[in-house]
Amino acid sequence: MDIQFEEGETKGAFYIKEGDKRFAEMTFSKAGGNIFIIDSTRVDDALRGKNAGKQLVEAAVKHARTHQYKIIPLCPFAKSVFEKVKDFQDVLNQ
Repeated sequence: MDIQFEEGETKGAFYIKEGDKRFAEMTFSKAGGNIFIIDSTRVDDALRGKNAGKQLVEAAVKHARTHQYKIIPLCPFAKSVFEKVKDFQDVLNQ
């Protein structure tokens, strides 16, 4: 799956798109400095069971590592992924 990224002044998203439709999206808000908050994760039924949500979280982790960001996962799904995948926890804002 090809994960795309968009970032504005205060918000952004990691998403999977085909044609004009976003089949999965994880949004975030910037919390100043080097912190961003994962707000929500949405996956279309067409991608259920294909680890699309986890791949979005992984893309956010890679982005955070590259740019020395820390993540606060307010989204319940993202939070559960961070709890399960110990290798992602280095980017959590503690």
